[in-house]
Amino acid sequence: MINHKELLKHANEAMERAYAPYSNFKVGAAVLMSSGKIYTGCNIENASYGATNCAERTAIFKAVSEGEKEIKAIAIVSSGKEFTYPCGICRQVIAEFMKEGEFIFENGQDEIQIVPLEKMFPYSFTKVDLLGEE
Repeated sequence: MINHKELLKHANEAMERAYAPYSNFKVGAAVLMSSGKIYTGCNIENASYGATNCAERTAIFKAVSEGEKEIKAIAIVSSGKEFTYPCGICRQVIAEFMKEGEFIFENGQDEIQIVPLEKMFPYSFTKVDLLGEE
């Protein structure tokens, strides 16, 4: 069973380490991998905006660089008041490494929203589309 509060705690800790001097919009993410390990990430901005990296991808890239390739859950928090959902690029990266699982969001009012993968990504582009097999 996924401990939502623990995953959100890790995401909030990661958010505090965000480097967001341009937008002042901090984001933190924590991914729970099939091994049970949790990897965190924060957004890292750059004066050349295209070089910016989102929190979700930072966490996923850390996990993959350590040999992990299957996400079971991802928690995402931000310094904003509303729920913060993954951008398009992050959704594509998540689709590569998450076959089933859930998203856990927390907004600025400490409300929690849990969304299963199939509701978050009803029409993902994955390797199945490229290879024609599962």
